[in-house]
Amino acid sequence: MTSLAAWLLTACGVALILIGGFFVALRPPLLPEDARFMGAPADAILGAIPGLGTWLRRVFWVLGGYIASTGVLVVYVASTGVRTGSVGALAVIAVAGVMSIGWMSVVNFMIRSDFRWVLLGLDCLWVIGLAVAAATR
Repeated sequence: MTSLAAWLLTACGVALILIGGFFVALRPPLLPEDARFMGAPADAILGAIPGLGTWLRRVFWVLGGYIASTGVLVVYVASTGVRTGSVGALAVIAVAGVMSIGWMSVVNFMIRSDFRWVLLGLDCLWVIGLAVAAATR
């Protein structure tokens, strides 16, 4: 069962890598939900502040890199430490989950993001992986 937990948590890490890749390569400066949260059309927001679109794109490159690198580390820890039943690895994966995708989900619910339920699903998968790992120790 430890290998099931490792596979579930590895899948969560891969999901973070894909989310990070989206932020780096595909995410526009403002999503429709961003404009909706701010109460103005995206064109009006971007037009009111010259350079905002370019700046946001670069911010999302950095953010995406951090998200993807977190995913790489989660994949490594899940496929090594969690697979061998390391308590320390399990603790690191738990804290990483809360601080990364967990917090991202909280904020996405706060802004009523279109992606909030997908992120919550990933959180649930993460918790299931942790529970399986803890139960099989």
